Amino acid sequence: MNQTEKKMIKFRKGKIEGVVTYTLRKFVDDRGWLAELFRHDEIEEEFYPAMAYVSVTEPGVQRGPHEHVDQADLFCFLGSGNFKLALWDNREGSPTYRTTSVHFVGADNPTAVIIPKGVVHAYRNISKFEKGVVINCPNRLYMGEGKKEPIDEIRHEDDPETIFRF
Repeated sequence: MNQTEKKMIKFRKGKIEGVVTYTLRKFVDDRGWLAELFRHDEIEEEFYPAMAYVSVTEPGVQRGPHEHVDQADLFCFLGSGNFKLALWDNREGSPTYRTTSVHFVGADNPTAVIIPKGVVHAYRNISKFEKGVVINCPNRLYMGEGKKEPIDEIRHEDDPETIFRF
């Protein structure tokens, strides 16, 4: 795609087909708190996690935008920190193709977000001083079984002319 074509692409705001968000309830007692991140009886089988990892993002730092060809992500934003999460539907066959949505999630709004393959996503830690913690439970193993496969990621953040911007 050339520069002129990229400049002509427009996204409309709205709900993206296949993206699932749900509130993460914290159960609090004198020991602290506990939150269920996912349950097989509450999510579709295609999104069942294959692994889990945790990441820490410094205040003001953005991760993405990128998308996956085969992988779906199940991000859990519980805190610490708050995030602005941006999504763009880049699936040509989707009824919500070229739709974008923004979510504010994290310590002030504990939320899990299932992001289907082909939906471009990026998040920024919008906390002034607090590091942000994110747990991801993707439905595919990173680099496949034994880490022998190519990484399933289209890194739009590496393209200075990307159309996927906050």
